Amino acid sequence: MSKNGRRSFLRSSAIGLAALGAAGGQWTQTLFGDPLGIPIGLQLYTVREACEQNLPATLKKVADTGYREVELGSFNYYGRKPGDLRKLLSDHGLACISASYTTGMLRSGWDKHIADARELGAFYMVCASLDPKDRASIDAIRKSADLFNHCAEQARKAGVGFAYHCHNFDFSIVGGVVGYDELLRSTDPKVVDMEMDCFWTTMAGKDPVAYFHRYPGRFTLLHIKDLKPGFAPTTGGVKGGNPFTEVGRGVIDWKRIFEAARVGGLKYYSVEQDQCDDPPFESIKVSYDYLHHLKV
Repeated sequence: MSKNGRRSFLRSSAIGLAALGAAGGQWTQTLFGDPLGIPIGLQLYTVREACEQNLPATLKKVADTGYREVELGSFNYYGRKPGDLRKLLSDHGLACISASYTTGMLRSGWDKHIADARELGAFYMVCASLDPKDRASIDAIRKSADLFNHCAEQARKAGVGFAYHCHNFDFSIVGGVVGYDELLRSTDPKVVDMEMDCFWTTMAGKDPVAYFHRYPGRFTLLHIKDLKPGFAPTTGGVKGGNPFTEVGRGVIDWKRIFEAARVGGLKYYSVEQDQCDDPPFESIKVSYDYLHHLKV
């Protein structure tokens, strides 16, 4: 069995293995110290400036903090070939959950992007956002869904998953319905997964757990970032300063989210903090420590 196959088997068997290991032991403690026994990932956008300055040193700090999986942001491979980046990640004990893509990249050169993702060893290809014109009407959302279905099927044939990452604007009312709901209804659940950003969903005044139950199995990836108190829900621009804070220091009930996340289909989750009041490496440690000790 391959390394990835072993990981998938261990994760799907988490409940049974946890019971067998209830007496304790270093192996069991390591595997199940994190929520649901899934390793904690980091979206590298959180430490983007450090990545641009010195990627190997940054990855070492990320791994030393405890993270074992990462997502790539910025729509690039930091000036490296995908295979070289995969080796660099592996050298630091890191696996690649996903790489991000724009809708323009979905429309042009998708075959090449798939080949690169395979060489990188990414589990998923994630469309990071819909452009305003691609979500301006019900017809536009349905056309975007058709694009996702096509690109996801092509990725699936190559052995790579596909998902869409939401923002608060995705929950705007379009043609009398919530745009995100129409996107979920119009995409093929067999090939198109969702990466729910719990911060942006909450910022829009929506409940991630409600979506897990309404669309079970669709939310295989989560972005874990926390919301400071005092910010009013909005599907537009956020006003009043930096709303982001370390996981566990904001208003989002993470225990409740993780308790329902299996219903949503969770396979991977990543910490992301778009803006940090403290140095980013301090922030990612606070978030890691909170999640590592979260009991679900």
